[in-house]
Amino acid sequence: MYHHSGSVAQQAAGSATGILAPRAADHAEAMVFQRCTWCGTAMYHRLLCPVCQGSDLRTERSEGVGTVRHSTVLHRNTPAARNVSLIEMAEGFVVRGRVMGPPIGIHSGDRVRLSTAKDPVRGEPVFQLLDEPYRAWT
Repeated sequence: MYHHSGSVAQQAAGSATGILAPRAADHAEAMVFQRCTWCGTAMYHRLLCPVCQGSDLRTERSEGVGTVRHSTVLHRNTPAARNVSLIEMAEGFVVRGRVMGPPIGIHSGDRVRLSTAKDPVRGEPVFQLLDEPYRAWT
């Protein structure tokens, strides 16, 4: 049976790092994710590839740009309403996080960028809208 192990450079890039790791150039935070060396599937915070069940995953750095796929407003256990969103990143993986702004103004298809802020309670990534939301007749 043939097992693709990847090159030495790919194996070195797969070292374990934090979910949010500082960039060397401008010290802004970036999100890291895994990519399967067998099938190329991108995933966030997994131990095995969800497609081929491979365990040979290399770590890559995301640019932090994505699109809101789903957003829900929660009123439970908080003094104010907050949103929980599923963000599809440009690299092809999906991450759960919070988008800054009024919860009612966040919709599917909105473009977002990773913020340097981090959710203090849940530790999830926080995003900010790239484009101003459309407000008709205001």
